[in-house]
Order: sequence, then structure tokens, then C-alpha cells
Amino acid sequence: MSTLLSDLGADLPLIAAPMAGGPSTPELVTAAARAGGLGFLAGGYKSAQALAGQIHITRAEGFAFGVNLFVPNSVPVSREAYRRYAREVQAEADRYGLTLPEEPIEDDDHWKDKIDLLTSSPVPWVSFTFGIPDPAVVSALRRAGSAVLQCVTSADEARRAAGAGVDALIVQAPAAGGHSATLTPARPPAPIRLPDLITGVRRAVALPVIATGGISTAADVAAAVHAGAEAVMVGTVLLRTHESGASAPHKAALVDPAFDSTVVTRAFTGRPARALRNHFTDRYHSVTPVGYPALHHLTSPLRKAATAAADTRLIHLWAGTGHREAKAESTADTLERLADQL
Repeated sequence: MSTLLSDLGADLPLIAAPMAGGPSTPELVTAAARAGGLGFLAGGYKSAQALAGQIHITRAEGFAFGVNLFVPNSVPVSREAYRRYAREVQAEADRYGLTLPEEPIEDDDHWKDKIDLLTSSPVPWVSFTFGIPDPAVVSALRRAGSAVLQCVTSADEARRAAGAGVDALIVQAPAAGGHSATLTPARPPAPIRLPDLITGVRRAVALPVIATGGISTAADVAAAVHAGAEAVMVGTVLLRTHESGASAPHKAALVDPAFDSTVVTRAFTGRPARALRNHFTDRYHSVTPVGYPALHHLTSPLRKAATAAADTRLIHLWAGTGHREAKAESTADTLERLADQL
């Protein structure tokens, strides 16, 4: 393993991915570090104040960790297309007595406040998804003492990230669960095996590579490292761990035979994301416009109500292609299993 992780005291080239919306608790991040790896807090969909609270809790445990932010990369949706989709989805919301937002909500996820937080109260690693931050932001974070990582899905995106001055790349294959990190959400990445993607990115740029997307077994980890990744990042395989903050219905669905496949869909948020196929993806995938974050805000109240009611027909059940390997065990046991062929 290179100095990329060893400088932070990590013994294993294994990183717990930032999973926004609840799964990536301080307990999960700390457990990954205690097991010899590293963990990331998910800054997406949080206020700066809420993120600061999680940073405080995690920092108190004495382990190195990272924070991930969503870079504002708005994909505006026309009012007409938004209202048309809102009318479609309102039929589901009626079951819960919900009135969904009538107008598109376009926000930047508290971007400036979070950057101010991370430059004034630095963490060892900061990673970015959905967009490449301005080089001035990258420089400010590096001056503050943070290593800056950029999530990319292609060699072209890797070149752009290198031009912004980042320290390393998180290379995400299409098999990943949850949102694709693509910079062009209207055109999801074409299918490619993770080792092949790593090879292509390493030919394009000289930055260290962390591999992610569909990694769920020790063989997957070994293949990514053999292809040239200096570490791997895993998410879906940690969702059922004791320390995960994923909802009970989500955890159960990952191993429920009723959910036998995953699909990349914009239906929930207006950005492509891989989830377990369910009623919502079947019904709305083909009629969803591109539009983020407006569609995320549109369906959010419905998804929260469905989660509270354990209505898996309507929940965004994010899952990578290896979701059947997620086990109800400690994070340490999962990472030990994944490191078996290193």
C-alpha cells in the first residue's frame, strides 16, 4: 500500500464510502478506521451545522477520516416537465396525505457554508462528487491541510480533475450503488468493468487511484488492486453492518428474494442512480425528466414517508450489483472478509 493511506495510520487499503441520507454514521466511519481502514462522512443533504456535529463526534474518537461533499452541478428542469412529473408522482403521495412541492427547488446543498467549515476546521481528506470544484477551492483545502480527492467515472473526467489540482482520484464503475458520480447526468456512463476503467484512468493521468463500484468480495478487491488501484472504497456491502445507519426496510430488501435485480434510474432524484428494482422504478423510470436537485426535493417527502411505513414499493433502495454480499455483521468483520486475498 502506498503512502496515500499509510500516512493516516491505515493498515488496510479499504475505505468505507460516504453514503448520503443516513448510512454513513460516525460509528461506521470510526469502525472502519478501528478495523485498519478509513471511513468517510457523507456531507450531502446536510446543513453545515449538522455536518459539523458529525465531524465533532468522529474526531473525538481519534482516528483519521474524510468528508465527502456534493459539488453544485445543477441540471435544471423546465417548469412544465417538472409539473408533469409531479402530477404523476402525486398519485403515490396521496396514499400518505402528502402535497409535493409544486415548483422546482434548485439549491446548492449549502455549498459555501460547508467549504467554510472544512477550511476553518480541516479534516484529513475531502472528496467531491457530481462536479469538480473550482481550483481555488481545491487550493484552499490543501492549504488547510486536507488531501483532496475527486470522484470520476471516465478518463476524460480524470483529466479534468487533475487539471483542478486534486491529490487523488476515486474511480467509480457503473456497477456502484446509489448515485453515479458522472459529470454528465443526462448521459450515464457506458458499462465497463472496474479493472478496465482503472487501467484507462491510469493511462490518462498520474494521480493515485481509489477504486469503487460493485466491489463486494475479496476477489473484487484483489482485482482492483491488481489493476493498479492503491485502495478500494466500498459502500453497498456495508449497508447491513451493525454500525450502518441505513433504514431497516433498506437493510432487509438487500437480501429479500423479492428484489432480484438492480436498475440505473433517474426516477427518484433526476440523476442516474443504481437501486433495487421496485414498483417506483418500474412505474416512473420511463417518464422521469433529467433534473437535479429539483426531482430529489420533489420525491424526498414521499420517500421519507414510505421508509417510515416500510413501504419498499416506493423507497429508493440504493444498491450496487453485489448487494447480496451485504451481511448483518460488524464493519470490522466485513472489511476482514474483503481483505482476505490481499
